[in-house]
This record gives sequence, structure tokens and C-alpha cells, in this order.
Amino acid sequence: MTVYDPDADRFEDLEDSGDNETIICYSYSRKTGEPIEQLAIDDVSRALTNNNQFIWLGLYDPSIETVQEVKDAFDLHELALEDALADHQRPKVESYGHDMIFVVVRTAKLEDNQIRYGTTAIFMGKNFIISIRRGASNSYTPVREHYHRRPERLRLGPIFVLHAILDFIVDNYLPITDRLGNYLREQERNIFSSEFSRDTLRSLYELKSQLVHMRAVILPVQDVCNFFINHKKNELISAFPAAAQPYFRDVNDHLLRSLDAVNGLNEMLSVAMNTYTTMVTMGQNDVVRKLAAWAGIAAVPTAMAGIYGMNFEFMPELTWRYGYFAVIGLILAICMFLYYKFRKAGWL
Repeated sequence: MTVYDPDADRFEDLEDSGDNETIICYSYSRKTGEPIEQLAIDDVSRALTNNNQFIWLGLYDPSIETVQEVKDAFDLHELALEDALADHQRPKVESYGHDMIFVVVRTAKLEDNQIRYGTTAIFMGKNFIISIRRGASNSYTPVREHYHRRPERLRLGPIFVLHAILDFIVDNYLPITDRLGNYLREQERNIFSSEFSRDTLRSLYELKSQLVHMRAVILPVQDVCNFFINHKKNELISAFPAAAQPYFRDVNDHLLRSLDAVNGLNEMLSVAMNTYTTMVTMGQNDVVRKLAAWAGIAAVPTAMAGIYGMNFEFMPELTWRYGYFAVIGLILAICMFLYYKFRKAGWL
């Protein structure tokens, strides 16, 4: 667990976490969108001077040395880089003049009915786009390979790559909500059981907690999409084409589907928890009624035996030969009558 320390937010002070470091860097033609060549970080400076191409750099779990090299090669803003490497960063989008756009979104991945979260930070300039992926998420390699086969889309430049990454992240939200919905339906047979189970209640509470957390992760991404849909001219780099706006509206539509799914599951889960507690309460009331009925039946012989147990000389039927049998018969008759009434009322 990360403990907040204002001084530890500097990327120079972060732990060197590049055990699984992955670096993929290509240059692409602005005319055709086709990949030109695969680059090393040392070759980036040369490629950036060519306005006929742009660079797509993808990083996963980078080391501090790699981060420093990327910062120097692309002249990234220090504050943006701090946010890119900070844990649990809230999704947001920031404009650094006409030179760079910085976007942070949270990624999600479902493992054993538990949602794991990660962070993807994206730097977009006139001739480059950089994605830094940390934590739980699916690899963006399928996105790159898909547009290598269909390069005509990449002619829009870095802004289309940004759309493709956001679209991939958002599209991975919906399968998670679908699987959580299936898990909730599996719990229904336990919900409609009158027997109280701490495990069932704990499962419902944990699912509720995950949905609340996931909604907090998804909701700010809507602001990111709205930024690109309703942006002001001075907020974006000059290379942003108007033709890219419909793509971000499409991402926003997918995002709304995920939000609707989360909100729907949240309401269903609230109803399920209320139903479960009501069913348990009804089951407890049935037990209480049964106990009360048997207590009422048992009170009859107890009361009569208590009366005849008193040491008085003059009491009814003490000297009658069949008095004992008469009292026992009366007790049985009253008990049978009460049992019949309670049985008819559904208490037994």
C-alpha cells in the first residue's frame, strides 16, 4: 500500500519498478499512416524534426532511467510526468499550451471477481504520442497491430492514436460489468434463502463496494471525452483535426453504456441486499411465531399443573374418583384445540 508523501511524488524519488519494462516505439507516415520504422529512444530526437511523420511510443512499467530518457527526448513537462507516475491518479486532461496535451485514465481488469485497477498516462504533441501504462490493464499491442493492418486511420496523426487507446480502455469496462452482472445473478439463489449467511452478505457488500469504486473510476473519463468534443481552440494543439471529433463522441457513447451498466447493477444490488435482509427477517419472524405458538400450548398444562399443585384442602374434583383423568383430558383437549388454531393460522 502506498503512503502519501508530498516529496515522494517526484519521479526521481520513485522506486525503480522496471522489472517488466516494455518499450515499443514506431514512426508513422502522415500521408499514408503506415509504419516507417521501429525506433530506439536515442533515435527519437532525429525523427521529431521530420514534420512528415509522427512517433507512437508505448511504455509499460518503465524504469526511472527510461522515464528520464523519455523526458529529455520529448521535453515533457515535469509536473505532468509526476502525475503520470503517481499511484491512484484521478482521470483528467490538461493542456500545456499549443505544444502538448496530457491525459490520465484509469484502467480496469477483472481477476477472480475482483477488479484490479491501473493507470495509463498519455502525452500528445504535434509529432508524437506517448502512453505510459502501469498496474492492471490489458496490453495495447492489439491496438497497434490492428492499425498496422489498417494504416489509413493513422493519417489523422497522434490524435487518432489517442482516440484508439481511449476507445480500447473504455471498451474493456463493459465486459467487466457484464461478468459482475452474471456473478450477481449467481448469488440470487442465496439471496432468496431464509437462512442467514454471513458469506452471502459479505459477497454482496464486496460487490457493492467494487461497483462504487468502478463508478468513481469511470465517471471522470466523461470529462476527458467532453474536453475533446467541446474544446476551445486555444486548449488543443494546432494539429488537432476537426475530423477527429466524431471518434471521441463514439468513445463517449461507449462510456455512457458502461456507466449505465454500473448504475443499473448498483441499483439491482441495492434491491438484492434489501431483499436478502427482508427474507432473513421474515424467516426469523416465522421462527418467532412458531416459538410463540408452542409456548402458548405449553402454558396450558403448566398453568393447570401449577393450580393443582397448591396445598389447599378444598379444590374441585380432589375427592372425585375420576378427577385426575378429567383434568388430563381437559389439558389435552385445550392443547389440541390451540394446536389446530395455530396450524390453521400458519404459525405451525
